[in-house]
Amino acid sequence: MAESYRALCSDFYINQKLSLKLDLPRERQTVLDLFDRVRRQYPAMSQFRRYKDEVALESEPSADQNRWVAIRTNNIRAGMVNPESLADAYTLHAHVLDVAPFFLSISPLDVDYLELLYGFDIQTERGQDEVVYEAIIAQTPLAGLLDVADARISDCQPLFGMTLKDAAGEIEVSYEVKTRSSGRGGRGDEPISIYLTLRKFSPVTEVRQLPEVLTQMSRLGEDLVESRLVPHLVVPIRDAAGSGR
Repeated sequence: MAESYRALCSDFYINQKLSLKLDLPRERQTVLDLFDRVRRQYPAMSQFRRYKDEVALESEPSADQNRWVAIRTNNIRAGMVNPESLADAYTLHAHVLDVAPFFLSISPLDVDYLELLYGFDIQTERGQDEVVYEAIIAQTPLAGLLDVADARISDCQPLFGMTLKDAAGEIEVSYEVKTRSSGRGGRGDEPISIYLTLRKFSPVTEVRQLPEVLTQMSRLGEDLVESRLVPHLVVPIRDAAGSGR
């Protein structure tokens, strides 16, 4: 399935975020010990980097599969770009959820939410906002809002949200289209990004339950990607991006 998604876009990725209510410990040895544990599981993740607001462990640039883990003030994130299978990404995320609580002293009381994101990046030579408008707005009643003489679409970044209930509680779900531009023409080197984000608040009573919550969220996420995100956002935007109109 991951291969079919990659055929629809320039990059496909699955990210995870564990958000906490209190700040994480940032002692040098604590962070290095956690990253070393991850590196033993994934030897290609050997690049330690420090950015403005986070420290990260990343795959080597030449690695076949691009994995990363990053720590910020009150969250730990992980991601995998262009996985060969969805299971490859989930295995990384489950490993982080297994080991991070013990290295970073995370309590279930401290867990704010667990988030799972599916992302599709689409490159286009056309104006990005124009592409999104043409793909998902132009033939709807919303087009009447923007049907003004000599007007040009300069911002079209729809965001839709809903709350779903399952046996374990509620999951917040959002669909988002993100356009980027290096100028007013809406064209640039950055892609159009299409996101499906699932977020479950106060997800566990014990930290060992986190990987199972991830599994539950991934089942829902895969269904929404396949039945909703791909046919109703990804494919229309991809088609408009390459239409040349």
